[in-house]
Amino acid sequence: MTKVKLAIIYYSSTGTNYTLAQWAKEKAEANGAEVRLVKVPELAPEVAIAANPAWKKHYDETQDVPEATSDDITWADALLFSMPSRFGVIPSQLKQFIDSQGGLWASGATVNKVVSGMSSAQNPHGGQEATILSLYTQMFHWGAIIAAPGYSDPVLFGAGGNPYGTSVTVDQDGNMLEDVRTAVEHQVTRTLDIASRIVKGND
Repeated sequence: MTKVKLAIIYYSSTGTNYTLAQWAKEKAEANGAEVRLVKVPELAPEVAIAANPAWKKHYDETQDVPEATSDDITWADALLFSMPSRFGVIPSQLKQFIDSQGGLWASGATVNKVVSGMSSAQNPHGGQEATILSLYTQMFHWGAIIAAPGYSDPVLFGAGGNPYGTSVTVDQDGNMLEDVRTAVEHQVTRTLDIASRIVKGND
């Protein structure tokens, strides 16, 4: 497989999507990819973060994670986004980051980037699918190539069977209610495979 540069861009308030992103990074590196794991900037005020102990704890523990920039997008062959559902769409933190990439979009720098998405919510029908689709709608405007897992491997059914991207349900204590790690790993492998074909075709 042609070596791929993968940017894993995530937003996480209490840590679920950070964990998904870490699993993705480990698998991508095991597959020989060059990986950047970056978070989008937090927009919530300190008082809101401090009012939620789990949010505050995760916020403090991930200060060393680099913040995503436009350079991560131009550098990458493939982009893997991981984010919680916010009323069925992507969170405002990720939306602002995407909205700020107008210059890249206008220059054509987002065309043919391979993109895949993962999501989480607090109940099985909490908007995970709609959230990933809301991401993909924006990526179509970018001219990106969507690498959804579909039903390309039986491991997806153990994670709830979401064909748009790995999604997970999290209880109020932050515990994941599905075993999604193997689905994350399959999604990463599929994304890298598609990206490697694009990279090879451009060589």
